[in-house]
Order: sequence, then structure tokens, then C-alpha cells
Amino acid sequence: MLFQEIFDESLDINSTDKYELAVQISPSNIAYCILDSMRNKYILLRSYEVEDENYYTASKIDEIMQKDDFLNCMFKKTTLVVATEKSTLVPIQLYDPAKKDEYFRLNHFYDNNTVIFANKMTTPDAYTVFEISNSVLNAVTSRYQTITPVHHLKPLLNHVFRTGKSYKDDYIHLHIEKDFFNLIILKSNDLKFCNSFNYRSINDILYYVMNVLKSFEINQETTIHLSGLVERYDDLSSVFSGYIRQLMFSQPFGNFNFSYVFNEPVLQRYINLFNLPNCV
Repeated sequence: MLFQEIFDESLDINSTDKYELAVQISPSNIAYCILDSMRNKYILLRSYEVEDENYYTASKIDEIMQKDDFLNCMFKKTTLVVATEKSTLVPIQLYDPAKKDEYFRLNHFYDNNTVIFANKMTTPDAYTVFEISNSVLNAVTSRYQTITPVHHLKPLLNHVFRTGKSYKDDYIHLHIEKDFFNLIILKSNDLKFCNSFNYRSINDILYYVMNVLKSFEINQETTIHLSGLVERYDDLSSVFSGYIRQLMFSQPFGNFNFSYVFNEPVLQRYINLFNLPNCV
């Protein structure tokens, strides 16, 4: 397990009633950040990343949460982000709360050991329907009884629309997680494409992205905005730079700021965690 911790010297475990906690859980990563709501300042990030091809079981998630000192504190506000490729966007005009399970089953296999949730998006005018396993949900709600899961697309799409409104034509965003990625395309700030793809190699990502761009007749001069598991000069950005003229690394922004200890790779990796205050 790979552990990462970044914290500001002002962090005080005895003042968590003044802090807001955001936890993100995926099969390969548990990460959380703490926002000092008095100063609107992020002061801590912790991440527990699996190694190689392993995945977190619900029991391992529960074990990590039991041992982590901050995750056993009471906070002013707590939010859970679920990072998964299994979701479906439903336009608000078509959405019926009684049919959310049906919407999910249209595109994904339904496991009886999961719970289906729906988030009203801030932008676009739609709901995101997604699943979370009962065992993982129980591990979280045993500590935070009133918590409601938020799919990672909610802060991601919010960020895309906030950034894309300054682009007159195409805005393309590529967000990378360990086994899947999201590709989002806006045209004149109107959502034209939003999908998740599983991948095994960087070449898979390149293949899917270039084919989608071709189908939308988007040329290689267009900028692609990147976030998630990608950094400057790593293998993924190096491969893409051979096909796309300009790559831009996205940063979270809103009515908050960051301690000086946070660096660019951390901000773009956990952009959905940090952007939560914009949409919840």
C-alpha cells in the first residue's frame, strides 16, 4: 500500500468541528482532504493507494478507516465521493426517481449486493445514477450516519462547465483513474459527449480518445485538458503529445484556497475532491 500525506502546520486534530471532510473511495484508492471552513483553506490530504493489480475489499476499507486518526473524528461536514466508471446520465426531463434502478440497468450489470443512488447535477441539467456496494456503504455509514454518496462526475462536470464557458468552440477534458477514464466534450458550453472507458494500457486510452475526436471532426490542434492519474512528462502525457498539439493540466478552483504545501500533481490528481465545495 502506498501512503501519501500532505498537511499544513496549522492542522489541529482537536478542531475538527471547524473542518469539512471529503472522502473519495474507489477500488484502488482511499483519499480524503480537510478544508478549514473558517479560512476556506485546504490543510490536509491523505491517500492510501493499492499497489500493482490489487483492489480494496470492503473489509480493508473498514480497517483503514478504523486506524486513521482523523477518520474517527467528528467534522462540521462530511461528504463521500464514489469514483467509479459505472454511471448513467439521465436528462432531468426524463428522470423518474422510482425508476433509477432501471436507468442504471440500461447500461450496466446490476449486482444485488449494491445500492443505486442518484445525484442531481449542478451542470448539466441531469441526474447521475450510479452504484456503491452495500459492504462499502456500511463501512462508511457506520461512522457517518447521515452521509450521502456523490458520484465523481458531479464535481468533474461542474469543473468542466465552469472552465469550458470561456471557450467559444470545443472544450475537451480527459480524466484518468487507475482502470478507467472519463472523456467529456463541450461545444459552445453545451455537453456533446460524456462517457467512461475501461483501459489496460496507455495505447487503449489513445485509441478511444482519437476515435471519439475523429467522430466529432475535432482536429489535433485542439487543447485537451487533463486531470487524475497523469502528470507532466509521464508516459501518458508523452504519448499524447505526439498526437495532440497542446495538453493543459487542470487545477481546482472556487471559493477556497490551498496551503503552500499542496503542489500541482496533487491538485490535478484529486481535482474532484477539492472541487466538491462548488457543487454540494
